[in-house]
Amino acid sequence: MKKKLAWILVLAMVLSVFAIGCGPKEEASEGGEDVVKVGALFPFTGSLALLGEESFRGVELAREEINKNGGIWGGKKIEFVKGDAVDAKAAVAEAERLITVEGCKVIVGSYSSSIVQAASEVAERNGVIYWETGGVAEAITTRGFKNLFRVCPSSSEYGTVAVNYTNDEIAPALNVSPKDLRIAIIYEDGVYGTSVSQASKKRADELGLNIVACEAYSAKAADLSSLVMKLKNAKPDVILATQYATDLMLFWRQARELGLKADAFIGTGGATANTEFVDAIGIEDTNGVMDCAFGSTGSNPEYAKGMDHVYALYSEKYGKNPTSIYPVVGYVGGTLLWETLELAGEMDPAKIREAALSLDKPEGSTATGWGVKFAGPDEPNAGQNLRAGNILDQWQDGELVVLYPEKARKPGTKAIIPLPSWSK
Repeated sequence: MKKKLAWILVLAMVLSVFAIGCGPKEEASEGGEDVVKVGALFPFTGSLALLGEESFRGVELAREEINKNGGIWGGKKIEFVKGDAVDAKAAVAEAERLITVEGCKVIVGSYSSSIVQAASEVAERNGVIYWETGGVAEAITTRGFKNLFRVCPSSSEYGTVAVNYTNDEIAPALNVSPKDLRIAIIYEDGVYGTSVSQASKKRADELGLNIVACEAYSAKAADLSSLVMKLKNAKPDVILATQYATDLMLFWRQARELGLKADAFIGTGGATANTEFVDAIGIEDTNGVMDCAFGSTGSNPEYAKGMDHVYALYSEKYGKNPTSIYPVVGYVGGTLLWETLELAGEMDPAKIREAALSLDKPEGSTATGWGVKFAGPDEPNAGQNLRAGNILDQWQDGELVVLYPEKARKPGTKAIIPLPSWSK
């Protein structure tokens, strides 16, 4: 009888531990506080870890802030269950674990488009909310998923902004007709690069612009000299490039070594606006490089009113400033998720979905300058934030300045066109 009673007590203790999962019945954590657990799926290791970690740090700052301010649902604190998604295959396995083992009803992530593409399918199949802060591939929100919400802009926004700026600003600055410009498009051959490059090419074709090269390559390549030589032979005036951080730096080192010259370079992704790019290549040889990104510290403070707040939180916690815009984007995604959960009132995906679709925020209401309004499940881009937009900024003497749109540009800012010659 005593043995039977002992087993009952053990079973009760085990069940109480599992009750602290990510599902609707959160119980006390080790600190004695009620918690709401959310899956956090990012590339914490591997080749994508640099900006994957930066993205997570943003949502982590948002989590700490909401907990400090009393949490949600009358005092429950947010806690993360982390999943390391080094690539698409790992993303599937980790998403399955977060859902089936940890019991998560909400997953936030993930920075990389290939990771989002794979993991969100697992979430949708299991009726779990997937809250994306940084993956941009167009196909992510064209699958009619009911439980996927993307806070950031899509790849079509990247391509459109970059090509429009080339047509409207770079061509006149070079005293060249837009149709006479020689444009090269290079991109990493994953979901991210392919999606953005397609958007760039589509917009260029619509404007009748001259594309002299369109080259894909592997982001894991150890040598990009052949790509550089193809570009040298094509003699582009403007290079549009979709790259991750590691391959971007490799490309620029080899472009300098081999003497590649262009009048303008626009990175269509946040890697080019990463301070580690300047640290690796140097202030002189990144001067004039442009980047189309989610936002920038060089924005007019009246446009991105919460940027300084996020930077202050980051520097206080990590002892330095962010290397990129991704912590700000993660923070925006996190704060919007907590607001959505508060409106839903419980970890019920149907109620969370309804709460997300009810969000209606004007442009300028977030730290990046975005507004918020998600496309409904019956729309072609279901779950896309329709009020998220990109800016285009430029490195000038080691500092980022915003060039486009005008409302995000500080008064008196002027573009450096053409690119200066290599310093070495």
